[in-house]
Amino acid sequence: QLQLVESGGGLVQPGGSLRLSCVVSEAISRYYVIGWFRQAPGKEREWVGCINSHGGSTKYGDSVKGRFTMSRINVKNTAYLQMDSLKPEDTAIYYCSAVTTYERCPQEVDYWGQGTQVTVSS
Repeated sequence: QLQLVESGGGLVQPGGSLRLSCVVSEAISRYYVIGWFRQAPGKEREWVGCINSHGGSTKYGDSVKGRFTMSRINVKNTAYLQMDSLKPEDTAIYYCSAVTTYERCPQEVDYWGQGTQVTVSS
């Protein structure tokens, strides 16, 4: 049973940056694909992106493409979401997730983190 813990959320001004971290509990996490999602108040959960087990392949949702960048350091069991040029509409709870294969992301998720709040406001 994998456990995922996000951190790094907070309040940032429009145009600013934040980096979220997702620490996974087990060393076998290096074999999992990491997906990022977000959910704004009153809205459905939205897919942000997926990064494959080696970090060599990524795919992004249209709303964040060109502004957000995913990475991972498997020896640290940690994935990252670098968010630049943030907009007020990026305000949401951000979740990381794990799934066994790249093809299943984002349609399926095996494990969820608890989420971290990101607020973009002046």
